[in-house]
Amino acid sequence: MSEMSRRRFLQLSIMTGGALLVGDALNQILAITPKTRRAYAADPIKIGILDPLSSPYKTSSIHDVHGANVAVDLFNRKGGVLGRPVVILEADDASNPETAVKVATKFIKEDRVDALMGTFNGDCALAVGALAKREDKLFMVTGAHLPELTGAGCNSHTFVFMPNAGMLSNAVAPHLVKASGTRWFMVTTGTLDGKAAAQAMAAAGRAHGAEVVGEALMPFGSTDFTAAFMTAKDNRPSLIVLNLYGWDLIHALKAYGKLELAKDKIGVGGMISGEQIGRPLGYANNAGIWGLIWDPKIDTDGSRRFIQGVIEKYNHTPTSRCYLGYAAMTQILEAMQRAGTTDTAALIKALEGHEFDGLKAGRSMFRASDHQHVQDVLVGEAFGKELGLGHYKILATVPGEAVAGPTGLCKL
Repeated sequence: MSEMSRRRFLQLSIMTGGALLVGDALNQILAITPKTRRAYAADPIKIGILDPLSSPYKTSSIHDVHGANVAVDLFNRKGGVLGRPVVILEADDASNPETAVKVATKFIKEDRVDALMGTFNGDCALAVGALAKREDKLFMVTGAHLPELTGAGCNSHTFVFMPNAGMLSNAVAPHLVKASGTRWFMVTTGTLDGKAAAQAMAAAGRAHGAEVVGEALMPFGSTDFTAAFMTAKDNRPSLIVLNLYGWDLIHALKAYGKLELAKDKIGVGGMISGEQIGRPLGYANNAGIWGLIWDPKIDTDGSRRFIQGVIEKYNHTPTSRCYLGYAAMTQILEAMQRAGTTDTAALIKALEGHEFDGLKAGRSMFRASDHQHVQDVLVGEAFGKELGLGHYKILATVPGEAVAGPTGLCKL
């Protein structure tokens, strides 16, 4: 794939209806030959993925699992890990900490998984992280952005692949100020995650001269944001910051467009969005400036290889949530290969301080001091029409070291 040009990739995708490169062609791209395929003589390595498959985050969660499956397929085609096939077990945590602990306990006690990954809600991630430490299992957080996970709530067994709220907010805030000014009104979901996003966005905004002139708190799973936006309008903001995600964010952006707030010169944006929001929202309804985890226009060998793998298996260009599942799973399995074992202590040692291909322009590494994945953060502007691969014009790629912040609160 490293020798495949972007133009050739698109040509091949078009030739197959924007869909598949199959069989020998894909194997050549992914450096898989018949010689690398072999029979397995050992029990499988099991990775338990728990995600909110039935909550307002459900669309994103499905993409997380898609990306993980593509990574596992790639390893299994090359002979597995440590001579063993890799299998994924999936469970729904329903965005509920008690449910998350219950399904994670089943993974550990009954299914005998070798590692855990997943979660989107911060409170679920904290709860599963505590369980993983008690039960001596590695836990890779893929979707939660809660700063406590690598701060006061960090632990030796939890690694966080997702950029945290501070990293995302520090990257996007100067672009929001430049585009829409300094009078900010916030619409925030009333969850731990929403409050963390609001706190991080307020702090990042203040550093660039922004003032929060009001806030509307919304229940998780809201579908009608009309009243919140009318309250915002009464406060005469230059920007509405949406501390929302999943279907909450989709419904809010639909309301923003329907109320034509852009005509009142009120901008919109926030800490995080991506293709997983833009696609169900639709090009015409997408708007604003956002922090992005990854984007399909990133032109690196690793990204191209990943994109083609998702197209081959699922017939769609990957989202950033696919990226998180794929890249996080890849790091778990590569750590097992480096360690030569699935032993948890050895995996932790193999991951701490490890620098790797994060499928972005800059370097990626797990900080040994707090287990945060330090990585590039992108800033993108949503367009009301297709823009190459995806919905966003990339305004900036911010190196992780510039926004990762200090590590003093973490005591591993």
